[in-house]
Amino acid sequence: MVKASSSNVKQALLEYIGVLGLAKSAYMEVNSENFKGYTIGSCLTKSLVDVRASLGLAGIKIERVSGTLRGLRKK
Repeated sequence: MVKASSSNVKQALLEYIGVLGLAKSAYMEVNSENFKGYTIGSCLTKSLVDVRASLGLAGIKIERVSGTLRGLRKK
């Protein structure tokens, strides 16, 4: 869960891990109305390090990481 637009997130992933890395990570945006103002994405756990690194290099702060949407709600 990040507080950035989905186009910024996708651009950061493409710049760091490229098209092939994006395909291998199986990244996709999750549509959830409960989290207004946040972009929620899903990826494979084996590529989580690469996804987090690419967002960090782009200056996008990751608010929370969880395996389920229910886990994102808990604070």
